[in-house]
This record gives sequence, C-alpha cells and structure tokens, in this order.
Amino acid sequence: MGFARTCSVALVGVEGVVVEVQADLEPGVAAFTLVGLPDKSLTESRDRVRAAVVNSGAEWPQRKLTVGLSPASVPKAGSGFDLAVACAVLGAAERIDPRVLADIVMIGELGLDGRVRPVRGILPAVLAAAGAGYEQVVVPECAAAEASLVPGVSVLGVRSLRQLIAVLADEPVPDEEPDEPGRPDPLLAGLRVPGTGAATAMHSNGAAQQDSGHDLADVVGQHSARTAVEVAAAGGHHLFLEGPPGAGKTMLAERLPAILPRLAREESLEVTAVHSVAGLLPPGKPLIDTPPYCAPHHSATMQSLVGGGPGVARPGAVSLSHRGVLFLDETPEFSSHALDALRQPLESGHVVIARSAGVVRFPAQFLMVLAYAGPDMFNGR
Repeated sequence: MGFARTCSVALVGVEGVVVEVQADLEPGVAAFTLVGLPDKSLTESRDRVRAAVVNSGAEWPQRKLTVGLSPASVPKAGSGFDLAVACAVLGAAERIDPRVLADIVMIGELGLDGRVRPVRGILPAVLAAAGAGYEQVVVPECAAAEASLVPGVSVLGVRSLRQLIAVLADEPVPDEEPDEPGRPDPLLAGLRVPGTGAATAMHSNGAAQQDSGHDLADVVGQHSARTAVEVAAAGGHHLFLEGPPGAGKTMLAERLPAILPRLAREESLEVTAVHSVAGLLPPGKPLIDTPPYCAPHHSATMQSLVGGGPGVARPGAVSLSHRGVLFLDETPEFSSHALDALRQPLESGHVVIARSAGVVRFPAQFLMVLAYAGPDMFNGR
C-alpha cells in the first residue's frame, strides 16, 4: 500500500484552479483508474504516463492504481497533468519520497519517450499556483522563461521525466541530447494551433501580432487621418476610417499600436496570459510588452471574434487584441450577428462564454478601428 500527492493546475479561461493529484496503490489485479472529471485527452494520459515512466528507466507498479484529481467538481482538460500524475504514481511506489512532492506544482505533457512537452497556458497556471501560496513549480524547460515571469515562485525547467526523477530523488541529473541546431524544436509543436498561422505570418489569419516595425512616421500626407489616429491613441477612442480602396486605411490602422503607450507590467501579464492560453506566444518572447494588433477577415464567424469553439472555449479576436487594437476592415461585410456580439466586450471590457462544461471569462478591453471603402465598392449600399 502506498499513497502520494502533488499538485497541478486546471485552467478555466485565463483563470487557474490548483488541483491536487493523488495516487493510491493497493494490493490486487494491476489496473489504472483515473477519476476526478477528466476529459478525453486527460483520460488518455494513463497510456502516456505508463510508457513515459517505463522509458525513463523506472519500474511501473504492478498493483491496483487509482489516481484522483481533486476537487472532483472542476472539469479538467488537456495533457498538462501528465507530469503530476507520473510523479504521484512514482511517489506512491516509493521511487520518489512522497514528502518532497506535496508542495510542488507540476505542469507539462509527457511524450512516450519521457520527454516533457510544453502546454498552453503556462503563465496563467503559474499565476494561479502563486496565488494559492505555492512557491515551487516544475514546467517544461522551453517554458521556464514564461513561468519565471511570476514573482515569488521558484521555477524548475526539465526536459525529461528522467531528469525530474533524478532531481527529486537527489541523484545525479542525466544529460539529455539537444536537438540538432537549425531544426525546429519538436517540443514546441503542441503550441502551434493549426489554421492560425501561429508559427509564421500570424497576421494573415487575424491572429494577434506584436510590433513589427510599423511607424506612423512612415505615412506621408494624410494629415487629417494622422491627427485622428493620434487623438484616438491619446484618448483611447474608437476610430472609423472611410475612404476609397488604396487610401491608406489599413496602413494607418497597422501603425496605431506603435503610438499607444507600452504596456505596464500587470497589463503585459494579462496580455501574455491570453496569448499563452491561445497558444500564440511568439517563439523566444515569453512576455508581450507592446499593444497587440488583431485584424480578422470579414468572413470571421462570431465564435472566432468573441471566442468559443467546440470543447474548451478559446479566446477570440476581441481577447487577442486585449490592451491593443482590433481592426475590422470592410466592416459592412461582417455578419450582423458577429458585429452584435461585440456589444458586451465594448461595454464591459470582458467577454463571458457559457458552455455545457462551464462558464469562462476572457478580458477584452481594446481600441476598435472600423474601415469602410465607401458606397462605390458596395454598389450604392
């Protein structure tokens, strides 16, 4: 008989709930039961964790194993619990001292070979852990810089389960072979959302982007329009640009974030947390300190604008442009339902999405810029 516990974090929107991961070993037929309202990807962690433990050189306990995720009333989704589940099992099997695990929060997905892969939402998860009073956090090595943005928390970045076992058992830490230079890091593949252009050309699909060298000083002429942009930036006013195609509406909108004030520390953490949950943090830049810019196509659905989608709700364009600029080019071409959905975030500064699995709240305080090419383009409308 053995028992061990450690902690991880369940994300609800951009807010986290600390979850206690408990492992109990009892005599009986070898079985692995996972309880505590897990979703499909979390249920599959049983196979991932078993393979990762064996391939890391540890022995899998051949007894009746029950892993509980508490509080059981909170839905748990994603693969970020893998690392905590594996260590709790090894603690119950006495491969690791259970007392060492009790006050550590662990976040990360495990590959079958035991490597620790990053997951979305590292920053809000660590913020939740710090808010709950935890001071030690274990995350994937490539996400350690993001986790270190939270003050007062000791962050340990590991590349494999083998390394973490050695650290917790006070053994020599093995070296892991680095990836070949110049090749994409496969550990980052899980952070790139298909269809969003997160890896390249983010602006082409309306995902938020940061300062890309646009400067209002590049604009020659357009004195009235430039004055309007400057007034909007200074007072935080929304802006409507009207003019024929090629007049410079998009050019001016793209340069509006460059004259907005740089984000304060708290604002940067808010923006970074949203992009971390969406899986859109720029590689090598764990903290977003410039106002984001988001320009969705006019065919965007209501869900892509305000957030949602199947399963776990994801941030939409209004949240990805939080503390920045949301540009709606050819505004009359957007559906009326999508435009009507912007009323709540414009009034309250946040958006609430209700699903059967629960209610999530995303920040959405942005400066909106509308553009219209005039009646000629729409046949007199």
